[in-house]
Amino acid sequence: MAAPPDSALAPPGPPPADPFGQAVRAFDAFGQPSLERVEDGVPYLVNAFWTAGQRQAHSLHEVSYRACFKPQLPAFFIERLTRPGETVYDPFMGRGTTPLEAALRGRRAAGNDINPLGVMLARPRLRPVTAEAVAAALASIDWQDGAITAPELLAFYGPATLARIEALRRWLLREAPPGAEPDPVAGWIRMVALNRLTGHSPGFFSVYTLPPNQAVSVAAQRRINERRGQVPPERDVAALILRKTRALLADAPPPALRTAPPPCLTTGPAERNPALADGSVALVVTSPPFLDVVQYARDNWLRCWFAGLDARAVPIAQHGSVPAWQAMVRRTLAEMARVLRPGGHLAFEVGEVRGGRLLLERLVWEAAEGLPFARLFVMVNRQDFTKTANCWGVANNARGTNTNRIVVMRRA
Repeated sequence: MAAPPDSALAPPGPPPADPFGQAVRAFDAFGQPSLERVEDGVPYLVNAFWTAGQRQAHSLHEVSYRACFKPQLPAFFIERLTRPGETVYDPFMGRGTTPLEAALRGRRAAGNDINPLGVMLARPRLRPVTAEAVAAALASIDWQDGAITAPELLAFYGPATLARIEALRRWLLREAPPGAEPDPVAGWIRMVALNRLTGHSPGFFSVYTLPPNQAVSVAAQRRINERRGQVPPERDVAALILRKTRALLADAPPPALRTAPPPCLTTGPAERNPALADGSVALVVTSPPFLDVVQYARDNWLRCWFAGLDARAVPIAQHGSVPAWQAMVRRTLAEMARVLRPGGHLAFEVGEVRGGRLLLERLVWEAAEGLPFARLFVMVNRQDFTKTANCWGVANNARGTNTNRIVVMRRA
């Protein structure tokens, strides 16, 4: 069924029974109250809950990763649904936006991802080191220990740059081996280097390539180089790591981050996390892999190489059919019901796929049937784009995410 246009939305009805629902319906921080409509039994609340003007998050968040949501999304729920010291969890944490935002606000950060890169990107920022410590560690590295073992990567890097990257990689494999909890400074350097491998400006190690949250294939990069008439330049790897370190630390870590309870970060399937006890979580804010859109394994092959991981061995599922995706969601929701305390909340964000013709939030709503959740509503964050769009069926991209749609539930 076609989704209604904005003009079909009606003002909110009577206040709901739950305080959070009442607050969302009455939200008018940007000049308008939420609009509400029920479609096929699913209540929708539409508003600008966070806007472009708010997107001034803490500098520690500035680590790129494919398909990550803005920190303002988890912040909205963390501030309203939890107290300092309580646990906030994301079973599909990616770069760690939810755990980091939770820790910045004095909550216990818990996060999980099937890809070991998730912990590598999240853990260092939960306990940031100093720029001085990073500079001292970089000065200790033998940058001459850089025999090139992956010459195909010369499509991205100048020869001297690739030699430095290989020297850094060897140092990190000794100081921060995969699967071990590394020295904090080595872990930080690895996290920053993973973020600087490829990009579209001189702030990255590579020649111009696609955006910094993915890596094209070697063959594709060679075509880019030929089309643009470019040759990979030489870069000062250590200087770029230190420069990015200072940018990440531009906002002083707040006292809440230093005093937050120790984080719980794990690698594994979202459907079962034995590190979390029953009823131990106050809030889950998450976004699952989207249906047949994001190629996580393909995008992260270069990062996996640098970190000493076998990208082919990371069991990232690609759910190409609606039943398979919905079944994965159902299993994940069952696990969230286990870890959430009674009265705890789940904010399950999904994106738009297939030009908005398939509403993933409806699949999530259906998947929760029979589980111990009160399904409250779907929040739709109204956003402005450069092309024609509306919050129900955005047309500015045929594939990908154009709005935040969050299914909100409360653990019974």
